[in-house]
Amino acid sequence: MSLNIEVQFDEKENMWIVFPKGEIDIYTSPKLKEKVLNAFDSNPRDILIDGDNLDYVDSTGLGALIYILKKLKDNNFKIYLSNIKPNILKLFHITELDKLFIIRGEVDE
Repeated sequence: MSLNIEVQFDEKENMWIVFPKGEIDIYTSPKLKEKVLNAFDSNPRDILIDGDNLDYVDSTGLGALIYILKKLKDNNFKIYLSNIKPNILKLFHITELDKLFIIRGEVDE
């Protein structure tokens, strides 16, 4: 499958909102990093990744998200994840990445 990425700046929230659609894997991870970091570099703000249309993330995709997280943290910004599907959320729990990322919409939130 492929990955389509829409990046918008939300004036009200004062953050970038990323809408990935498809799969983040070894083939699409570089595209995600490039689009998200280009937006961040043009206007450094927090980033929200809306996973509503995200179907799959592999280990390379997790690596890309960690790379983005590190760049934001180095600049004192945060990355949020929302609308993450259960199969992807499970991956974050198993790898304990749920402790690094701020995941909105968790049942116990």
